[in-house]
Amino acid sequence: MKKFLLNTVLVILFFVLQTSLFGRLSVVGVIPNLLVILVSVMGFMQGDRNALIIGFFCGLLVDIFTFKIIGIHALIYAFMGYVTGKFHNTFYPEDFKLPLLVVTGSDLGFSILMYFFTYLFRAKFHFGYYFLNVCLPELAYTLLVAVLIYPLFLLMYRFVLREKIRE
Repeated sequence: MKKFLLNTVLVILFFVLQTSLFGRLSVVGVIPNLLVILVSVMGFMQGDRNALIIGFFCGLLVDIFTFKIIGIHALIYAFMGYVTGKFHNTFYPEDFKLPLLVVTGSDLGFSILMYFFTYLFRAKFHFGYYFLNVCLPELAYTLLVAVLIYPLFLLMYRFVLREKIRE
């Protein structure tokens, strides 16, 4: 029950931060994708089933409040949560590189899938422009924020959930 409440609060908090505070802190017209960080790290820490559910509800919130078509973000975030949850067996808190690699892959995968679903279907084939001007700046900003947020996730995991982390 504690894990469910914590995950619910984190989903709502990260959605609100992404759409409000970080919306005003855009750099080069992009904002960090906090929900990608949340889904990736939760998948890494809690496994594929929990991350799939967290990803689905993160995507559903984005679809309901900010997107015209309901279901695209929910599908992408759920898929991302499931895939990153497969790395749960390799989760060690002292390893800082693997979570960042997972966030990097998740953010690139998210950006490419969003390009595919939103631009390619409308016959807009400027992938090079999209990759250089949207994907890479968002990836850099997301990684910078992930470096700052990941230690907070570890603290939350240790103290709030009081679960023993493999050491």
